[in-house]
Parts: sequence; C-alpha cells; structure tokens
Amino acid sequence: MRPYEERFIWRLDWNLLRTFTVVVEKGGITRAAEFLTLSQPTVSSALKRLEDTLAKRLLDRRPGHFGLTPAGETLYRECCLLFGAVLRLPGLMAAAETIVTGHIAIAMTSHVICPHFDEVLAQFNSAFPNVTYSIAITDSAEVLSRVRQNQTTLGLCLMREGGPLMESCVLFREFFGLFCGPRHPLFGRKDITPEALSDQPSVSFQTEIENGPLYLVRQLRERVNLQSEPHGVSANLPEVRRMIVNGLGIGALPVHIARRDVDAGLLWQLPPWDELPQIDIHVVVNPRRSLNPAESAFLTAVREMIASTPFKERTYS
Repeated sequence: MRPYEERFIWRLDWNLLRTFTVVVEKGGITRAAEFLTLSQPTVSSALKRLEDTLAKRLLDRRPGHFGLTPAGETLYRECCLLFGAVLRLPGLMAAAETIVTGHIAIAMTSHVICPHFDEVLAQFNSAFPNVTYSIAITDSAEVLSRVRQNQTTLGLCLMREGGPLMESCVLFREFFGLFCGPRHPLFGRKDITPEALSDQPSVSFQTEIENGPLYLVRQLRERVNLQSEPHGVSANLPEVRRMIVNGLGIGALPVHIARRDVDAGLLWQLPPWDELPQIDIHVVVNPRRSLNPAESAFLTAVREMIASTPFKERTYS
C-alpha cells in the first residue's frame, strides 16, 4: 500500500500537528494560544482532537507541571522532521529550476577554432552536467540548411547573406594566409616574393567557388597567380591541411589555426603578408525553434559571451 493510500493520513488533520508542535515549544497552551492568536479553548480542543485521532495521550498536564508522554515525545520528534522538510520545500523547488537538462545539437563548419566559444562550452558543461551534446561537422551550406529546417540548436558557419528564417551574429573573425608543407621547395625560405608562387600547384576549399563564402580566399590564390585548377579540393579543413602538409600544393588556412603547425615545422607561411582575407564565422539560429531548457540556457550563454567580449578580442589575426 502506498503511503497516501493509508486511511490514517486522510483522517488526520495536519494542522493539528502544527498546533501540537507550537504547544510543546512554547511550553504550554496559554503561550501557544497567544502565539497562534487563538483562544485557549480552541487550542485545548485541537489537542483533544489530535489525541482522539491517535488514540494516545500526548501531554502530561498536572498543576505546576507540563510535560510529554512517551507517545508525545515520539510525535514531537517526528513533527520536527516533518516541519523541517516542509521548510526546505521553497529552496528545493528553486534549486530544481536551476537543474538544466536536455540535448544540444550543434552543426558547424570544420574550421571553427574559437577559444571564446570553447570556454562557454566548458563552463556550461561544468554548470549543467546533465546536458548532452552532438556536434556535426559539415560545409557551411549544409549548416545553414539544417538551421533553416530546424534540425539543430545552432550553427557555426560562414555566410554571405542572412535569411528571413534565421538570426545570426558574428562569433569571431579570422584571417587566411597561404602555406606550404615540408616537401615543398619553398618551405623554410625567408626570401620568398609573391612572384615565386606563380603557377604553383594549389589546394583549396570547395567553398572558394565564385560567390561562395570563401571567395576572398580564392581571390588570394589568384592574387599570387597559383594554378587556377586546384590539385586537391576538400570541404574539410583537416583534409585541406593534410594535402598542404604532404606537398600536394599551396593552400590557404586560417592563420591562428596554422600557427601551431608552423611552430611544429609542419607548415610554412608564404606571401603575401598583408591585406589577408578576413573571414567571419557566424552563430546562426532559427528563431522559430522551440528550445528545450538546455538549448535556451546555452544560447543565452553564447549571446552573453559575444555581447561582453569586444570584437577586437574575437578577431584572431
């Protein structure tokens, strides 16, 4: 039998427990009646009803003496626990509202390397460990399609124009430079001029096509007259990097991402050194999406980070 199915619970007036507790703590009916702003007969009647319901004598009242019977001591002890539990209810319910659960689906292009976003993700996971995540890596066009079709919480991608069904803001700005790998004859040379790159094989991103989101990178390749037909193409930054490192051709990479490979001797930056293409990575959401608590809290955290971080700090040169 479940506790609430017990007939005793329905017969018991729980207000009588409160009256009984006050009588015990105030040390008598008179002071309890004053505290409860009730008449003494009313308090006495309440105690009588409680004793009748329990079929136990609870108070030992004699001239000049006020005490508890063994049954009264047991009941008082349990009442203290009961009232303590009730007292914690507002705090427990408030705490329950801070327990964020749900799933966050992120779709992003492959060259999203953003310490600011990573810090938001780390702090959010620490604050809400019950939230789960999925991250899909795809090209920017597919990211925008998934956001538009309401298949993902948010997208991180390149975009040239906004859409009527999407909201976007710039997460960070990066600059693309040209690089070669250790197998390339220009690797390690410091006296390179832009003319030395003329007619060299190249590798590229698929989105470098005309009017694509990386069209400025295509213009960078044209600026130094690399071979017009790429020797290798990929939509994935690690694969473009792989082709550059292994000598398939000269290619463009975000400077802040390539820096570690340059320091490790896997990449070498080539001219030009100035007026490098600047590319913005956007956070894109569908305003019509019904958000679960995790999605809502995470998007709030991302937006607060963007609002509080100067754009200069989110510009990775």
